[in-house]
Formats: sequence, C-alpha cells, structure tokens
Amino acid sequence: MIQFNNTDEYIAAFEGEIKSRLEQMRATIKNAAPGAEEVISYGMPAFKLNGPLVYFAGYKNHTGFYPMPAALEEFKVELAGYKSSKGAVQFPHVQPLPLDLVVQMVKYRVAKNLEKGYGKKKY
Repeated sequence: MIQFNNTDEYIAAFEGEIKSRLEQMRATIKNAAPGAEEVISYGMPAFKLNGPLVYFAGYKNHTGFYPMPAALEEFKVELAGYKSSKGAVQFPHVQPLPLDLVVQMVKYRVAKNLEKGYGKKKY
C-alpha cells in the first residue's frame, strides 16, 4: 500500500476523471467546513474538526465518502439511490457527484462534533 503524506500527494496519484472528482470533493468539504484540518488517515484524505469529520477516497468505479454512520442514517432517504454500508457511501463515476448533499452531510457532521465537544478534554 502506498503511504501518502498529505492530500495533495493522494490526489496526484490519480488521473483524469477520478482526480477531478477527488479535487471536487476536497474543495466542497473545505468550503463546508472551513476550520477543519486536512489529514491522511487510514490511507485516505480526511478532515478533522474537534475529532474525525469525514473521509473520502478514489476508486476505479466510484468515489468513496465516509461521513460516519450517524450521518448516513440521518441522510438515508437522500442516499437511497447509492450503494452504502454502515460508514460509507459510493458515488459512481457514471453520475455527477451530489455535491449539495456532501455539503449538507459535512455541515451535519460539523454540528455534531461541535455539539458533542468531540476531542475536548473533560476535567
């Protein structure tokens, strides 16, 4: 498995449509969570804000989005047309990325992390 030091390196490993989709996902997430920190976690690009926020990844046939199980449950109606699992959803390359939905899910995750004070020490 290739080890990436940052999101730029990860995205640069792809070409064409997949690279473009990853760039779109990155920009969309950054705009929806401007205070979030970009990291590589579990070998893929991720964003943190008071704890883990969302992850995304490129694959041959889809773009993977990992917004945590609670977000997938919250948006299950909107995600009904996509293949998903407990913690991930697949956006097929044959369809445009649902960027408005990604924004809604990221903002949901931001609100949940801030609400819970995730990552803050309790004294």
